[in-house]
Amino acid sequence: MDAAGSTRGSVNSEQNREECEFVPSKLGTKEYWDEAYTRELQTFKEIGDVGEIWFGEESMARVVQWLEKENIPQDASVLDIGTGNGMFLVELAKCGFTNLTGIDYSPASVELAKNIMAKEELTNIRIMEEDLLSPSPELSGFDVCIDKGTFDAISLNPENAAENREQYARAVRSVLKDDGLFIITSCNWTKDQLLSILCKGFEIQQELPTPSFQFGGRTGNSVTALVLKRKN
Repeated sequence: MDAAGSTRGSVNSEQNREECEFVPSKLGTKEYWDEAYTRELQTFKEIGDVGEIWFGEESMARVVQWLEKENIPQDASVLDIGTGNGMFLVELAKCGFTNLTGIDYSPASVELAKNIMAKEELTNIRIMEEDLLSPSPELSGFDVCIDKGTFDAISLNPENAAENREQYARAVRSVLKDDGLFIITSCNWTKDQLLSILCKGFEIQQELPTPSFQFGGRTGNSVTALVLKRKN
């Protein structure tokens, strides 16, 4: 995902999303993530290394701090989309959140996350093998959905990327309660582009501050983080 984000600085935020298609990448395929998490699962079993934390600990802290600042109830139902190794759920649990679910379409990711939850003695966190683009009926009624890089990966899929983005937006909306919150972090898309893609089902609540950089006399952000609310 970070490699994909290297193209982001050259994207003008005033361009519409049709002009900002990304070059397809293996990072957008299930095969890539199955192989990656199979390796990380083996490494965890051998030496206890939990693997990579996408966007780093700073990104996790940014979202947790916002949840705490806004007094989101600690028993709010939270869905971590594309949970990977599940470390974001571990962080939420350590901060007192008690109704947590993580989903991933990679079986190796799910096994890795479950192993990490067991090591952390977090037996009340649900980890499920789910493809958000085809969610099961069990996925519904969440107060908060959080995405840290999954939408980016979907955008890089070599097949039907545009259709998948639209399906993704519909799926997130379908699993949220009325007025539920959707917190998305992206290294590929600007604020305006995300809002253009998600405009039918969500309205913006806040843009979270992220690190900025300067290049050629212009200032930009390498990461975009938005808090959106589901439209009724």
